[in-house]
Amino acid sequence: MHRVYWRTILITLTLLVGGWLLYPSIRFYSQPRSAQEDMRVRRNPLVGKILNLGLDLQGGIHLLLELQTSKLPDDRAETVNEAMDRAIEVIRNRIDQVGLSEPLIVKQGEKWLVVQMPGVKNRDQAKDLIGRTALLEFRLTEVGGIPEALMTKVRDLNLGPKDLRPGNMPKEIVELLPSGTELLASKETNFMLVKSSAEMTGAGIKNARVEMGNDYSGVSPHVAIEFNDEGKKQFADLTEANVNRNLAIVLDGVVQSAPVIRTRIPDGHAIIEGQFTSEDAKFLKAVLQAGALPAPLEIVEERTVGASLGDDSIKAGLKAGAIGVGLIFLFMAIYYKWSGMLANLALVLNLFLLLAAMAMFHATLTMPGIAGIILTIGMAVDANVLILERIREEVRLGKTPRMAVDQGYNKAFSAIFDGNLTTIIAAVFLFQFGTGPVKGFGISLMLGLLVSMFTAIVVTHTIYELWLMKSNVQKLSV
Repeated sequence: MHRVYWRTILITLTLLVGGWLLYPSIRFYSQPRSAQEDMRVRRNPLVGKILNLGLDLQGGIHLLLELQTSKLPDDRAETVNEAMDRAIEVIRNRIDQVGLSEPLIVKQGEKWLVVQMPGVKNRDQAKDLIGRTALLEFRLTEVGGIPEALMTKVRDLNLGPKDLRPGNMPKEIVELLPSGTELLASKETNFMLVKSSAEMTGAGIKNARVEMGNDYSGVSPHVAIEFNDEGKKQFADLTEANVNRNLAIVLDGVVQSAPVIRTRIPDGHAIIEGQFTSEDAKFLKAVLQAGALPAPLEIVEERTVGASLGDDSIKAGLKAGAIGVGLIFLFMAIYYKWSGMLANLALVLNLFLLLAAMAMFHATLTMPGIAGIILTIGMAVDANVLILERIREEVRLGKTPRMAVDQGYNKAFSAIFDGNLTTIIAAVFLFQFGTGPVKGFGISLMLGLLVSMFTAIVVTHTIYELWLMKSNVQKLSV
């Protein structure tokens, strides 16, 4: 089969996949805002597939938090960094539990955290979510596991891990729970049936650290924990009475791990083992130490962005983009004639595939991201202009239409590739080292440039070749 047909198949499949990726977003955002909010509250599966809007587009809460380092044991850089990591884990775990879409939690400087919660309207609720003390508990799992009738009901109701939180479970689930138990989300198995009352809390933990190798897991990492005097006694009694049972470690209503109690542990030192990677072990260590925030977090800056302001931003961005793109379309059509119309088609496909790529990566669209998209359109126009000018030069030299097209693309490729590559490198650095809006601008620019190279070099060239194969073209309209 001729290579042009293979490229045609590739382009067709790419467009179909792009449509499949964008369909959930089109369906979601075509509904009234009230219906969108209702779908978020009910945790509709469609919400997890959409292209999310950032704080500046859908409204929400922006907080700048300062860690009160005076409450830490010392002010060494290592201590402060560890406390910041613990604070991030605690906050992220809480925000995940309320089902927010694409929250942003990043360090800023040595002791500050930026927290953005798109879609949150209740200011006091958001501040309470950040500032309250996390609850770390040790609970025994139910012997025999989860009853089949209970799991069947979970599947029938299409419930996910985030739908099951203490004190906020569907009535149908509560009615099927064995007496004295709760069905909680689990990081290991989606769900776990545990006792409703805690055997002990995280107040008894003195320290936790990651170690390598032990009698049970060979060289695999594990987490070693140490209890204080009161916790040592509680843990000894707990392990003696429950040998060979699983003990669930629960943080803010989510089971982080459920190790087996192998023997009585009287000295206050225990290990948690499993099929851990190094990152898993580090995370579990942070969870064990994050029974409470390591130090108070003070809100030093607070901004509330209203949904109406977000709507205005979207309208202004769309208006600016539409005017710019319209002028580009008009210029290309007048100056380059039929070939200009083909370049315009490439721009439309460029925008379509860029949004599909952002949806695939679950990226968040922000105003800087829209700026990156508009800049991408400009770069895509530049690529098409280079190609068309090269084709014009070949036509002036007396080349046949087919030869002019082939030579035009071949000679323009190096300039397009070099120009886009240098900009992509800059975009990668923006994404890697930037935060918030800078990161959003970087990812939209990077994806846009990759897509524009595909549409300008592959798509338009393929259309030219198909046209020249099917028609006896004597003169190019360029």
